[in-house]
Amino acid sequence: MAASPHIRVIIDLNRIRQNIEAIRRHVGVPVIAVIKADAYGLGAARIAPAIADLVDSFCLFSLDEARAIDLWNRTGKSANTIGPPFELDPKSYLEQHVRPAVSTVEQAAALRVARPILCVDTGQQRFACPPDQVDAVIVAGGCDDAFTHASALEQARMFRDLVAGKVKRMHAAGSSLLHEREARFDAVRPGLAIYQGAMRVVGRLVETRTSTGPTGYTGFQVPRHGVLIGGYSNGLRPGPCLINGRPSRILEVGMQTAFVEVAPGDKVGDEVVLLGEGLSEQHVGQAWSVSPQEAIFRLAGTGIKSYVDERSRPFAPSPPGRGLG
Repeated sequence: MAASPHIRVIIDLNRIRQNIEAIRRHVGVPVIAVIKADAYGLGAARIAPAIADLVDSFCLFSLDEARAIDLWNRTGKSANTIGPPFELDPKSYLEQHVRPAVSTVEQAAALRVARPILCVDTGQQRFACPPDQVDAVIVAGGCDDAFTHASALEQARMFRDLVAGKVKRMHAAGSSLLHEREARFDAVRPGLAIYQGAMRVVGRLVETRTSTGPTGYTGFQVPRHGVLIGGYSNGLRPGPCLINGRPSRILEVGMQTAFVEVAPGDKVGDEVVLLGEGLSEQHVGQAWSVSPQEAIFRLAGTGIKSYVDERSRPFAPSPPGRGLG
């Protein structure tokens, strides 16, 4: 997927900070910020330093993600991984101040010096420790920290029953469980909740026409249509958009262009809002039949990124195609 030079992706670092501050007030425990997959595509190298003073630590998928953005030197904050340990040399993790997740006795023993974190399987059934192996992995790795991927309160309760009293710190609550006091334990691990409402994605109409019969490859029929430079090669899909504050639709997406339904007053140069201004990640995800997380990630890659910091001073745009995701 390539970024279109005709689509702008504006990321508000102040809104991300506000989101974290709201989470901290709500949960009352330390926040481990999930910045895996290049911070959901928004740019971990920009976001991590902007929020480092607000979070306890960071959460990544792999050690390579920490290396790619030089996380420790940028932020002075440690991180833990949640993916399987692709490297079993503890020195690699110690150099990056990253604690690896482990799920087997063999992994835990090999990485013991790097203070591994136990990942417990409570239903997701991927690279996580089966309940009957929890005690053995804790002993092998000297684990004092444990987590699980929980999407339901029942899974958090199962996790508690398996590890409570056996480790010093427990965390299970991602964005979907922040409202559940019982699931917060010693820290929370939000991802989506950090980034919601922080990104605005826009293009511009390059043509507007009165439609005459079936239009485009699919033969759609509307009274008027416009054209946007951005297509499926940029990650765009048919779905909702806003034009001049009015809900509209992306009707058909080609490789590098898209047809948009327009009203009589819409004209060439008008913005087509693909995300933001009331059009949320949930709305787009529902229309695309994907999760809000996937909608954010895909839209973050559609165009050229720029950033606004807490003083509303824009950063230089990031080059397209950079990042971990």
